Amino acid sequence: MENTVLIPTDLLPKNRKFGSGPSSIRKTSLAKLADSDLMGTSHRQAPVKNLVASLRHSLAELFSLPDGYEVVLGNGGATTFWAVAASSLIRERSAHAVFGSFGAKFAQTVSGAPHLKDPAIELGGISARAQGQETASDIALLPGEQEGIDAYCYPAHETSTGALSPVQRVAGGLNLVDATSIAGGVQVDISQTDVYYFSGQKCFAAEGGLWVALASPAAQERAQEIKEAPGSGRWIPPVLDFSVALKNSVKNQTLNTPSIGNLILWEDQVQWMLAEGGLAAMEKRTRQSSAVLYEWAASRPEVCPFISNPLEQSPVVVTIDFKDIDADTVIAQLRANGIVDIDPYRALGQNQIRVACFPNIEVADTQALTACLDYVIDRL
Repeated sequence: MENTVLIPTDLLPKNRKFGSGPSSIRKTSLAKLADSDLMGTSHRQAPVKNLVASLRHSLAELFSLPDGYEVVLGNGGATTFWAVAASSLIRERSAHAVFGSFGAKFAQTVSGAPHLKDPAIELGGISARAQGQETASDIALLPGEQEGIDAYCYPAHETSTGALSPVQRVAGGLNLVDATSIAGGVQVDISQTDVYYFSGQKCFAAEGGLWVALASPAAQERAQEIKEAPGSGRWIPPVLDFSVALKNSVKNQTLNTPSIGNLILWEDQVQWMLAEGGLAAMEKRTRQSSAVLYEWAASRPEVCPFISNPLEQSPVVVTIDFKDIDADTVIAQLRANGIVDIDPYRALGQNQIRVACFPNIEVADTQALTACLDYVIDRL
């Protein structure tokens, strides 16, 4: 690009990838993938099934899974899981907290299901403001015990905005919690959920193409109940049938062929997390990195956090608004220096940057990123 600001090499981070998904992968994981003999072998045979068993066991350990809960794997990402929930977990009507793009997309998926009633939607600050409403908080909290509601759905975290929501049980139905981009980055009490679901391309530093759900006995029973309901007339294709995913998972396999490379990366990352100290250690890492960015934003009058309430600021994805500076110009300058993927969420339409602080991001690299931001901004 013309008029490139050349950042001194001693300021540059060692790892220059800060994308919110796909996320930065540890080189040791990539080396393990390159050395593996599992690639190109049958996923129905013992070596791959043993890998799946190890991943399921390790995830259960990482999340201190309560008795009766199961680690369920399915083909497709978290977006596919919304269709799974609409097909085989929501009985008649769901309620949705919407405070960003991904919560809205889940509600839209359910709205299009012909066998379900229109969902009840609680709009939080970001989504409500977009429709001209005023709210005191960026986060929509769902009221429980709503008549006719059998499933309560909310994101634990919005990847699009970097907004954090408390994970707490809503009474009166199944609790389906979207943890796509925060699972593995913070501590959580899984007993407060019935389905805590996520993908691998965020904190777990793998690839897309698989969803994982930590499912309570109530969720397992609900899927079977819906499948066996007489005269329901509901068509559930196997790939969207949660009971089929559960049946395969306890056999340490998926319904259809998975990405074996993805499983290798995912399992290696979980083993690393456990060796480093589990979720407590991962949360310490993410909060240290994100604190660097929030403190940097507080130090410069030209920028401010997109999420103003500190209690709702994400430790894993930080969004920062630019006031009198063109964020696209800053992003382009950093990319020209090899620092990539701090672009904002495409559909949000904000003049901002979005920076991942997943467990693989070292605090020193986040500190180097802010130094590079200072260097570029001061020279524009």
